[in-house]
Amino acid sequence: MIFFKLIGSLALLMFGMKSMSDSLQKMAGSQLRHVLQAMTTNRFTGMLTGMFVTAAVQSSTATTVMTVSFVNAGLLTLAQAISVIMGANIGTTLTAWIMSAGFSFNITDFVYPAFFIAIILIYSKKKRFIGDFLFGIAFMFLGLGTLRQTGIDMHLGENQAVLDFFQQFDPDSFLTTIAFLLLGGVLTLCVQSSAAVMAITMILCSSGVLPIYQGIALVMGENIGTTVTSNLAAMTANTQARRAAFAHMFFNLFGVCWILIVFKPFVDMVCSFVGYDGGMVKTDPGFLANAAKLSFVLAAFHTCFNVANTFILIWFIPQIEKLVCRVIKTKKSEGEEEDFRLHFITAGFMKTPELSVLEAQKEIQSFAERIQRMFTMVRELVRENDEQAFVKAFSRIEKYEGISDNMEIEIAKYLDEVSDAHLSDDTKAKIRAMLREISELESIGDSCYNIARTLNRRIKGKENFTESQYAHMHQMMELTDQALTQMNSILVNYREKNDVNKAFNIENEINNYRNQLKSQNINDIDDHLYTYAIGTMYMDIINECEKLGDYVVNVVEARMGTKQRPI
Repeated sequence: MIFFKLIGSLALLMFGMKSMSDSLQKMAGSQLRHVLQAMTTNRFTGMLTGMFVTAAVQSSTATTVMTVSFVNAGLLTLAQAISVIMGANIGTTLTAWIMSAGFSFNITDFVYPAFFIAIILIYSKKKRFIGDFLFGIAFMFLGLGTLRQTGIDMHLGENQAVLDFFQQFDPDSFLTTIAFLLLGGVLTLCVQSSAAVMAITMILCSSGVLPIYQGIALVMGENIGTTVTSNLAAMTANTQARRAAFAHMFFNLFGVCWILIVFKPFVDMVCSFVGYDGGMVKTDPGFLANAAKLSFVLAAFHTCFNVANTFILIWFIPQIEKLVCRVIKTKKSEGEEEDFRLHFITAGFMKTPELSVLEAQKEIQSFAERIQRMFTMVRELVRENDEQAFVKAFSRIEKYEGISDNMEIEIAKYLDEVSDAHLSDDTKAKIRAMLREISELESIGDSCYNIARTLNRRIKGKENFTESQYAHMHQMMELTDQALTQMNSILVNYREKNDVNKAFNIENEINNYRNQLKSQNINDIDDHLYTYAIGTMYMDIINECEKLGDYVVNVVEARMGTKQRPI
């Protein structure tokens, strides 16, 4: 029964932390993204930003995901991202302090009022995320309180078998420290939660079973274990995600290496900060009060370790950047633009739902840029009369059309998975808009392919356009390209910075020009300037450009949340 209470309380702790983190991100997700982007002007502000954002959302993973997204989008350099990750390592130590507070006194009596207030807030539409946050923090403290009580009920300090097991390790041996360090790493890998391993360590130390030196070795191992997890997750991700994950691992490995050199003096220094006396035995009168400080010693070590490590490494960020770039080289496929590959959405890299929307938005921007490249290829195809060169260019456009179909399906599938999670109303609206955006972008790809097919018919029929038709098509395609450029600008910029009227004005120009060319085409055929067949192909291209302009405006409307076009 005690075993089930132990694993159940660990599950409560992990669930509470996840719920708390998710609800905080729902409340302040977009604001945190803006802060992270604006406040990383140099390595020090980047470090402080990473620290405060991680402390706010209680998730270093969430901070890392946002950081990697900005690196991929070109909004942050890898060097700035490394400074944010360093700060995230400091920010995540707040979790250990919360847990140590939960272990030092019985907090379960206070969680029940929190549950009651949380359920009232959840049924209030405007305050439901605050209710979710209260539920999360109440579950976390209930888990901690139950874990603390379970540790007391287990009487580990009086269990001779457990005492004998830990006493067989020489506390002064370097090999013992290494063994517990590896054990901490393996445990973190197995349970996929550094918080759970920290909680177990606090139980063992507080009960007097595990000496403080071995407990701190477990904490160091947990630091390495959590970076191994992120590196394994990033294996299927793109280069920048893998580099960021490797930088995180390097940071912790370097820290562990130098701490091992000064292990005993450093731990003794942390103990003196907290006021813990390592030489006190069970028979001493103040032993229990002294043992109660052990959870604070572990939290203090975790903070001191990350702060000292950051202070050392923050001066060498350019060198760390060069090292990770040398170790993690760009995949060949990432240099091949025409291969189908999502740049920002990666199956292996763990994300929280609110932050996944940012990833999808970056992917849609990449999709739109690829579509404009496809249209540029079509423009180059117009005057291509060499059959062999035409076939090569046409097959390239065909490949791009297949890519656009696949991108639409993959992004839609990803957004569908994200929408299954509990999301804010604002995020749900964004997902609906994104689904419309990718549908319209795929239609633009279809229009480009339809123009290429019409040109293919011309080549096969040994037909040719007149110089005036070429000039008109060039003018129409120039207007269409301007519309695509404006669309890409709107997708990249913040809504308030966008000039929507410019996109609508270009579309009006396209419509008017199409109507003018339609009337002129009928007159030119009547005047026998060219055949009806050529006139049909010519107008098919002009009409497809006009349709493409409509799709562009639909993308702009979806992005801006505009339901109807201004008159």
